[in-house]
Amino acid sequence: MKEILQKLVDGKISLQEAEKMLKTSHIDELEDFAKLDTARHLRTGIPEVIFAENKENDDLIKIILHCAHMGHVMVTRLNAERYALIRPELDSIKENGFNFEYNKKARILVIKNHEIEKNGKIGILTAGTSDIPVAEEAKITAEEMGCEVLTAYDAGVAGMHRLFPPLKRMLQEDIKVLIVVAGMEGALPSVVAGLVDVPVIGVPTSVGYGVGEGGFTALFAMLQSCAPGIAVVNIDNGFGAGVFAAKLTKQTFKD
Repeated sequence: MKEILQKLVDGKISLQEAEKMLKTSHIDELEDFAKLDTARHLRTGIPEVIFAENKENDDLIKIILHCAHMGHVMVTRLNAERYALIRPELDSIKENGFNFEYNKKARILVIKNHEIEKNGKIGILTAGTSDIPVAEEAKITAEEMGCEVLTAYDAGVAGMHRLFPPLKRMLQEDIKVLIVVAGMEGALPSVVAGLVDVPVIGVPTSVGYGVGEGGFTALFAMLQSCAPGIAVVNIDNGFGAGVFAAKLTKQTFKD
């Protein structure tokens, strides 16, 4: 954008040419398989996010290398085995001052060349330890969007006494949103929503068996909750919950 504006100031291009270049510069095409949204962060507050599943390793590497110049990139649903395979191909980025942070549980790789300023706090609760990977995906996402995140895992309805100390601590820390991750029957978001005065985001997980297999029982339970104040995202969608929570929280700090 600065290059285009400088050309306009220098008289090298007309106003109409500058307008056209600015409109088209927001989408960058990479060979014949990817169109990159280079202005996503400016427009939505969300860093460039690359969904790793169903992409060939060679294509994934090309996309990552091309996106790195934005200064902040997240690669989601990237398992540890694939990360180990593609990691040597990314050394050229690291040599240019970028830091790599890989979270095995969240399956997220973060590449950035600057620190993210934190404003506002989010709480994340899980019903069980099997729900932690989805919670970690939400945590990393919210942190990369500029929020501080407090977590408490394995605090489900099977042992209600475990819930109250971390919930009290989060409220004392003035969290603005609570993400509640649960599989099985998905009861925890309803319980929490009946106890707090902040928005609750329910995240159903595919943890379960029998009629709960695949996460649909948890999803339906959260959608049918009798406790008001719950928004529900898709099954295993920690990323979506993290984005929504961060956007809600950041509204509090707008001038």
